[in-house]
Amino acid sequence: MILSDLGCPDSELSISIVGDRTIRRINRDYLDRDKTTNVISFAMHEGDFGELNPQMLGDVIICADTASREAEEGDMPFFSRLSFLLLHGILHITGYDHERSGEAEAARMEIREREIFGNLNRKGLV
Repeated sequence: MILSDLGCPDSELSISIVGDRTIRRINRDYLDRDKTTNVISFAMHEGDFGELNPQMLGDVIICADTASREAEEGDMPFFSRLSFLLLHGILHITGYDHERSGEAEAARMEIREREIFGNLNRKGLV
């Protein structure tokens, strides 16, 4: 459903669910941030060989430990938080950004997150 809402229903992606130690190591080794985080994504269309498999969007890595803490803090079901983080990661690998592109782009991403997450809720998928 998320990929269909983003206009790429036939695309592929890799999803990994890991713990705090693994996400911290990935964050440190690839993004120079020595701390845990909730989700990291890597787009396959970036870099020298981005055109090899245009259907492959990339990798989304979600930290279950952090997602669990955030769900508890936000008084929400764990599966809802996990689903939101998956959506957030997919938005990143399809070109949305809230970190480097300024406030307008961050707002555009947030609006799209709310729209798609709302669709998932209405369909009873989260």
